[in-house]
Amino acid sequence: MTEMSLVGLLSGICLIVGTMIGSGIFISPKAVLLFSGAVGPCLLIWAFCGVLATLGALCYAELGTMITKSGGEYSYLMEAFGPIVAYLYSWTTIMVLKPSSLAIITLSFAEYSSSPFYPGCTPPLVVTKCLSAAAIILIVSVNCLSVKLASYVQNIFTLAKLLIILVIIVAGIVMLAKGNTENLSNAFVGTSSSFGAIGLAFYNVLWAYGGWNQLNFITEELKQPSRNLPLAILIAIPLVSVCYVLVNVAYFTVMTASELLLSPAVALTFGDRVLYPVSWIVPLFVVFSTFGSANGSCFTAGRLAYVSGREGHMVKILSYISLKRYSPAPALMFNGFLALIYIIPADINTLINYFSFAQWVFYGLTALGLIVMRFTRKELHRPVKVPIVIPGLIVLVSFYLVLAPIIDKPEMEYLYCAVFIFSGLLLYYPFVYRKVNWACKLMRPITMHLQLLMEVVPPDKTE
Repeated sequence: MTEMSLVGLLSGICLIVGTMIGSGIFISPKAVLLFSGAVGPCLLIWAFCGVLATLGALCYAELGTMITKSGGEYSYLMEAFGPIVAYLYSWTTIMVLKPSSLAIITLSFAEYSSSPFYPGCTPPLVVTKCLSAAAIILIVSVNCLSVKLASYVQNIFTLAKLLIILVIIVAGIVMLAKGNTENLSNAFVGTSSSFGAIGLAFYNVLWAYGGWNQLNFITEELKQPSRNLPLAILIAIPLVSVCYVLVNVAYFTVMTASELLLSPAVALTFGDRVLYPVSWIVPLFVVFSTFGSANGSCFTAGRLAYVSGREGHMVKILSYISLKRYSPAPALMFNGFLALIYIIPADINTLINYFSFAQWVFYGLTALGLIVMRFTRKELHRPVKVPIVIPGLIVLVSFYLVLAPIIDKPEMEYLYCAVFIFSGLLLYYPFVYRKVNWACKLMRPITMHLQLLMEVVPPDKTE
């Protein structure tokens, strides 16, 4: 797999930054303010989640340098708890979490890219869905064509989104210098005291911080992972955290809490008030930002399906590599196909809550796995070793984020999520554990025809 060993330190940083900074900072401030109730706790939650993402990523730095396999949490859960937990993670993530994430990001991309053509009103749903579908097809095509091209696209769009973030921050500093500080005074008046509401505020901020673990999905393709993985994490995540807090401060220099909640698109409102007559650069660069984030999400999702297929937890064709392009084309296409299905409902808020609930179950299990392996896998070499209190904290926070909204406001979607996760066991026993003969006979000709159609081969055939 010659071309797959391409990702250096700069591309690793760009993958983390580019995936983290998507649509979240441009749409989540409203939800966070709504649940937290006031400006002060809103800013504190953004800052605290930056620290939390950094601590979580440090745990993943130890795991990624100790277990140098691609696939992120899948590989770590396999080592810590065995194949059943790893399978349930891959089942949930490949079938729901990764494609729904891609769907959410491309729907945001579609909303921002179509809004200039519909001034004063919301773009028709059919337009945003079609644009979202076109973006998914384009991104999957780029990733299938070349790993190097996908990496270049990620680097370029990351620089573009950092540029618009810098423009917003500088504009906010100018507004502060002019004395626009009244929205930041009495910042804690009206703070919500709801246990579950604060949890939902964390969900929305942590959605914006999503992506801090993305580099662990491509560890096998990373140059010098024991050096570049922790270094990329320590550079990228604090950078994103500082940007997020400063962007929120900038928003509050020109908008009251009520105005921010009423704004259809926070970043666009800010641009119209501060950057006129060049306010058009904000929606343009937000489009770049969401497209780059979607590209990073697709890039890593394909690797998880590829590794899971290689281990026999998904159909074998997903572990095959393009003979000419050296990319995991079947896994990428499968992720894109599922994302196209997920754009049909187009309910972004429900998808975010569903995504966050399930994701934090596995974040907590992964951090717990790190603690477990300190005792069960002492022989493993650990180039990076974090204090055990850090994964302990991540476990506790995950426990809170999973349970708080359920206790405060029980909803059926959480039950559906849990049922879906464990429903994977219905497939695991006959098709993975027992490997029933009729399933193997059925899949053999299907795999052969797909292999010929897509010109893909098992990974060991490309060496």
